[in-house]
Amino acid sequence: MEQNILFITPPFTQLNTPYPATAYLKGFLNTMGYVSHQVDLGIEVILDLFSRRGLRDLFAELDASDCELSENSYRIFSLRDDYISTIEPVIRFLQHKNPTLAHSICDRTYLPEASRFAQLDDLDWAFGTMGIHDKARHLATLYLEDLADLFTEAVDPHFGFSRYAERLGRSATHFDELHEALLAPDTRVSETLTKLLEQRIQQWQPNVVCLTVPFPGNLYGALKCGQYLKKHYPHIAVIMGGGYANTELRSLREARVFDFIDYICLDDGEAPLLSLLEYLGGQRDRDGLKRVYARTDGVVTYFNKAKEKDVPQRDTGTPDYSDLRLLDYLSVIEIVNPMHRLWSDGRWNKLTLAHGCYWGKCSFCDVTLDYIKRYEPMTAALLCDRIEEIIEQTGQNGFHFVDEAAPPALMRDLALEIIRRKLTVVWWTNIRFEKNFTADLCLLLKASGCIAVSGGLEVASDRLLERMKKGVTVAQVARVADGFTRAGIMVHAYLMYGFPTQTAQETIDSLEMVRQLFEAGVVQSGFWHRFAMTAHSPVGLQPAEFDVMRIGPDVGPFADNDLDHADPLGCDHGAFSEGLRKSLFNYMHGVCFEFPLKSWFDFKTPATTIPRTYIQNSLRQGTESSPRPNAVVIWLGSLPSISVVEVKKGKKSVEQAELVFYSKKAEWAMETSIQQADWLENTMPKLLISNQETYLFDQLKADFERAGLGPFEVWQQSPAWRSLRENGLLIV
Repeated sequence: MEQNILFITPPFTQLNTPYPATAYLKGFLNTMGYVSHQVDLGIEVILDLFSRRGLRDLFAELDASDCELSENSYRIFSLRDDYISTIEPVIRFLQHKNPTLAHSICDRTYLPEASRFAQLDDLDWAFGTMGIHDKARHLATLYLEDLADLFTEAVDPHFGFSRYAERLGRSATHFDELHEALLAPDTRVSETLTKLLEQRIQQWQPNVVCLTVPFPGNLYGALKCGQYLKKHYPHIAVIMGGGYANTELRSLREARVFDFIDYICLDDGEAPLLSLLEYLGGQRDRDGLKRVYARTDGVVTYFNKAKEKDVPQRDTGTPDYSDLRLLDYLSVIEIVNPMHRLWSDGRWNKLTLAHGCYWGKCSFCDVTLDYIKRYEPMTAALLCDRIEEIIEQTGQNGFHFVDEAAPPALMRDLALEIIRRKLTVVWWTNIRFEKNFTADLCLLLKASGCIAVSGGLEVASDRLLERMKKGVTVAQVARVADGFTRAGIMVHAYLMYGFPTQTAQETIDSLEMVRQLFEAGVVQSGFWHRFAMTAHSPVGLQPAEFDVMRIGPDVGPFADNDLDHADPLGCDHGAFSEGLRKSLFNYMHGVCFEFPLKSWFDFKTPATTIPRTYIQNSLRQGTESSPRPNAVVIWLGSLPSISVVEVKKGKKSVEQAELVFYSKKAEWAMETSIQQADWLENTMPKLLISNQETYLFDQLKADFERAGLGPFEVWQQSPAWRSLRENGLLIV
């Protein structure tokens, strides 16, 4: 039987860009000759609900009901005509289709305002560095969040812009509450979801539907889709996969899930999906499936006897974004946080540099699962081929490389290839703050289009970093972050508190480290996360080794990932939450560095033991080591024009060479001997990235000395060498 496949991203993930799983799988099926389509029902539901017709129907429904509204919701209801008349211009503005509306939004007379705008009293000062369009998008985002509050109160308690019924899916060891919600009468949100699903079924007539569930916040939406399909189109095979299944459903025994779907795939989806398509097409027995759950005679059964290995990354194909409404996503500014803003502002093409994590040791991470432990890098050439294809597809050159931790060596090769092909790319990714990110590598990454990196500083305590097996120290993080910052790349730090055995003293000392990092300007964005113990991390698997105890939740037949735990050697971690959040908010905006740390907390805290100059001293200690012999030497600048000039040295006139270089912003010159100038004229073309042959540091040194110019180490101390290094001579 010929397969006609429809990939669906259920509500809700992000407003500004499609989640990439369906594009990845569609791209793979293209290589195998399968016809498939895809739809992001998340953005489609939002655009349907938040339209003139959608709001008119909502307010009419509220008017006809005897629903008792809170004071805030009643205010929104009373201003319903203003919301109905403004909603579509605001949506078009957030889609970058109506930019002049920014002026009306910013004068605070156009948009109706409810409780979300109360926070502007605290945030007004932050808008000093925001342009009019940024401010308008933030105000428009608050306007939408006001309406979302009304939806949550009066229409559907599970509603949320980037998550739907997240509470029902998170750590749901038992299926009962989720099952009850699925059997409850439809709400306006779920009715809209199934209406749009029906349209896509009619449009593409699939006989296989694949639902991606990356997060707990779109599990409910996926099961609502499956519920509708099982009722109205029982002949359609419904398959579910994604990050939620990969982490939460690895010990699934709950048979009722299969009232809503037919199959659940684990880990990378390409090979399991291919085995299922062959099974559904009569080309494979059921026992030959790969990492697939199904219900057999009322019992959940795991099938994994396929002999095929996972599909190598080089053979997965280029992600295919066709069918998706790429110009209809909403560019919102939810909070004034540089990295979170980058996450939610603008549309990013998603791509992966390497499968898994090249480090794979962090004790709080799911290092035992395939998506982390199986490391498989791509080649820079193939990545650039895919980048070019995606730009051609989408017309957009922004990329978020979604790696767990992008490998420095591959990032170097990718940057060289991007520059060599003269691609215009803007990109950001996740990294480890490791010493291989030298100042020169950071400059190269910037030249290729890198605008931001995010990495885990976690608990800024060397004792705990060692216990976490992070493989870094706070001083090293500071030096690496400084290199990125000096190159003009924004640095976001993931911060953690509550790791097992963390004391109050270590929490305060960690906060002092963070304060100094922001005060020194080497980190620009951050976010504190409370430590969560997961079932597949070393901490979750061997809690006693980390002096922590699992105390729940009880083991059930459904999900199993987030674990409740007790930390008998640690402090009351929850007490620090609000103080850490407030202090970081201020540090990100460059204020309150002089405040005593104790002022952020409403309880007694110990004084920090960290010297006030710890980070500054760490930065000063960051002397560069000698380059590796096989390091690549690169010249990012233009080739010089050379002329001979006479320079007076005492009473004598000496001929010297003047080399004039032109950069995008200015021109600069340096003087050197005629012999060195001749050597540079012959050598510098070999250092250009456009040169296909790499030129190594050892070659540079040998060629210099072979030309009879003296010891290379002496030249490295000269003004000419320093000028070249300051203006684009990189050793990476």
